[in-house]
Amino acid sequence: MELLAPLTEDPPRAAVLLDVDGVLAPIVPRPEDARVPDDIRAELRRLARRYGLVAAVTGRLEPDARAVVGLPALVYVGNHGLDLDSSAEAWTERLAAFLSTVDWPQIENKGLTASFHYRDVPDEEAALRELDVIAERARADGFVARYGRKVLEVLPPLEANKGTAVRQLLRERNLRRALYIGDDTTDLDAFAALDGLDVGIRVAVASAEGPPELRAQADIVLDSQSEVLGLLGSL
Repeated sequence: MELLAPLTEDPPRAAVLLDVDGVLAPIVPRPEDARVPDDIRAELRRLARRYGLVAAVTGRLEPDARAVVGLPALVYVGNHGLDLDSSAEAWTERLAAFLSTVDWPQIENKGLTASFHYRDVPDEEAALRELDVIAERARADGFVARYGRKVLEVLPPLEANKGTAVRQLLRERNLRRALYIGDDTTDLDAFAALDGLDVGIRVAVASAEGPPELRAQADIVLDSQSEVLGLLGSL
C-alpha cells in the first residue's frame, strides 16, 4: 500500500499504535472473554522487531491489556491514557464511592475509570434511558461521562486521553512517523495527536456502532476488524 511507504521504508524511525478491543481483538459480549487471534499476534511480534515502537493504547487496565494481547514486547498504556497522568490516582476513591451507589448488571471498574456495558441487553432503549440517568449523576459528581461502542464510560475530568498518551510515547522516543488504528470515540483523540508529525496515518476500523467522525477523519478505512490482519501484514 503506497500510503504506508514512509513507514515501511524506515521502520526503526516509525511507530505503530493500536487500540485493542475492536482492532486487535474482535468485540465479544463479555470483555473478559476477548483474545487477540494467533495470526494477529504473530504479525505484532514481527512488527515489534522491526519498528521503533509498537504500542497498545487502550481503555483496558494495562495488565489486562497485556493478558489479552499476550506479547511482552509491546508497550502498553491503559485507561485511555490516564495511566500516564500522575494526578489521576486522586480520583480512584471518588470513583469507587460513586460506583457503590449505582446498580448496573455489568460494570467494569478499572480503578481510574469505569465502563457500563449494555451489549446484548434485551431492551437497549430502556438500558440507554437508565444509563442516561447514571451519566447525569456522574457529571454532577464531577466526572466525564461519554458513550462508546455499546458502553457508557465514566472517567476523571483530566486533560489525559489517548491523544496525550500517543504524544508522550512518540516524544520520549523522538519518533516523527506514526500510524494509529482505532475503532471508537476515544480513538479520535489519538488521531488528533498525529497532527504535525512528518508522517501521520490514521486508520479506522469502521462499524455501525462506531462514531462517523472516525471514518471521516481516517486516511484508511477498514470495513471490519477482520481486515486488520492484512493491514498489519502490509507493514
